[in-house]
Amino acid sequence: MQTLDKPVSLLSPIGYSNSSCGYCHNKSGSFSYYASTTSLTPEFYQCLLNRGWRRSGSLLYKPDQRASCCPQYTIRLDSELFHASKDQRQALNRFNKHILGDAYIKDTASLYPRSREQAKKRNTEFDLVERVHEGEKGHLKTPPEPAHCLTVTLEPDNFTEEKYSLFENYQRLVHHEPPHRISRSGFKNFLCKSPLPRTAQTPDGRECRLGSYHQCYRIDGKLVAIGVLDLLPQCVSAVYFMYHESVHQYGFGKVGALREIALAKEEGYKWWYAGFYIHNCIKMRYKGDYSPQYILDPVSYNWDSLDEEMKKRLDSRKFVSLTLEQTDPDNDDGDEDSPVPDPEKPVFERSMPGLLTKELIIAEGDLDHIKIRLRNTEVETGDFIGWETWDVGSTTSIKGIIAELVAVVGLEAAREMVVSFS
Repeated sequence: MQTLDKPVSLLSPIGYSNSSCGYCHNKSGSFSYYASTTSLTPEFYQCLLNRGWRRSGSLLYKPDQRASCCPQYTIRLDSELFHASKDQRQALNRFNKHILGDAYIKDTASLYPRSREQAKKRNTEFDLVERVHEGEKGHLKTPPEPAHCLTVTLEPDNFTEEKYSLFENYQRLVHHEPPHRISRSGFKNFLCKSPLPRTAQTPDGRECRLGSYHQCYRIDGKLVAIGVLDLLPQCVSAVYFMYHESVHQYGFGKVGALREIALAKEEGYKWWYAGFYIHNCIKMRYKGDYSPQYILDPVSYNWDSLDEEMKKRLDSRKFVSLTLEQTDPDNDDGDEDSPVPDPEKPVFERSMPGLLTKELIIAEGDLDHIKIRLRNTEVETGDFIGWETWDVGSTTSIKGIIAELVAVVGLEAAREMVVSFS
């Protein structure tokens, strides 16, 4: 038994269940395994992301792509190899032109002329990091002064009335949420109460921020957009993006995505995780427009190219796993009707892809040494009286509940997590 004195990844298992789908509005068609948390280390959450997990506030969930009406796939983009498409370049250039203004652009061309080499490079190459900073205060040559003052800052994910006012405007006018469903408490719980602490890492001697942040965009002092980000050891993970109606015409969704990709590249995180990709939801397909992007295989957790061939596969069937196609070409799983929820059925007996088997967990899961939080101390599961006799396959025994959690998080995360039943 030991007293807790360092950051831990604390998980409270909730279990497998279904809910209403937020994409096609099927009232019971979305299936996931759930857990809640009050504390996560960035390294642990990175591990979960790479096994298909995602967080919404303090709720963690791993979708069952095979059973759900709108399968949610984890995708990521290599920021170092990113190539902006024509419409993405145009969106950023239009926005920069709005910020700078015609007069500033004309005057600076005379006052600070580019060399022939610089002009040629700009016309033939699109330097993402350079372009996202092009209109930003602190990166401009003055005089003269630009038409507008743009600042972009990474700030703690704390609640402020300024941020809530933007959230309310976005939810009401873009997502058409009725006023009674928009609240300060909802905003706080969803986007201002992250279980990830703000810390730092120093790879190659360079400090990189870790934890949850708000990337705030202000024009002439007014907050017009926020990118809610989880900065993790290997990636910038996009949680949510919102913008004010006044900048809607400037394609701020593209501007925000490009800015986040540039952050991953500039600060050395490498990968940009755009959130779940839902191929059969037209409103969510835009995430696949950024390249080169990779999709997580739900069975093997390999990363496959999200190319046109993969998209054709997703067109033809809702559940796709290249690993499953190679090992069982005749497998038709994923095209059947959604299963009927059964709380008594262990997760091992479901067709949810990517889970460890019960046999593997018993053999290699080290179930006797899973850490449990009791008040302000840690004990191991094997310390419980009668632990050896409890049933791994029971959904009502502590042993069975922990075995299910291990099956979903994987062996690596299971060795690091601390389980709480409070």
